Amino acid sequence: MKRMGRIERKTSETDIQVELLLDGQGKSAVKTGIGFFDHLLTALSKHARFDLQLQAKGDLNVDAHHTVEDVGIALGQALDAALGDRRGIQRFGTGYCPLDEALARAVVDISGRNYLAYRAPIADGLVGMFPVELMEEFLRALSSNAKITLHIDLLFGSNRHHCLEAVAKSLAVALRQAVQLSGETDIPSTKGTLR
Repeated sequence: MKRMGRIERKTSETDIQVELLLDGQGKSAVKTGIGFFDHLLTALSKHARFDLQLQAKGDLNVDAHHTVEDVGIALGQALDAALGDRRGIQRFGTGYCPLDEALARAVVDISGRNYLAYRAPIADGLVGMFPVELMEEFLRALSSNAKITLHIDLLFGSNRHHCLEAVAKSLAVALRQAVQLSGETDIPSTKGTLR
């Protein structure tokens, strides 16, 4: 059975369609209208080995905030749906990724509890049309809607592009580990549920 999540989310601010296949090859087609955000999502798909189809239309005439946050919501919901009852997953994952001078770490627990700890001291500003502070908003929306605990630490870095891309890739590596099937058939929790 394919571990897939499909979400359509339409509000007065955004219109988003997501299809996420966990056991994929890292293929993606992403179009949000924000070039650097597309780059981050493509890297996430590639290094998590998730197949991702994502189309988003948002009120970019206002700014990028609604689009980025709502993509996080929809992608988190798709991940939650694809995981189902979480039976047989590894549950935990850790990823370290460098990009030149930048080094990021992500630690994931697919716990059924949403929590984000984001410690990434990146100078304010834009990468293309992507405001640096929106990475935290995206990750908060993703973790809340996927019901995962996520710790992100930027250990080193000065170039905004490198820093944000290292964060995305470290998250991808951690998610790839956490969603991997262990070969067991139980739910990896002493409570018997991760929902």
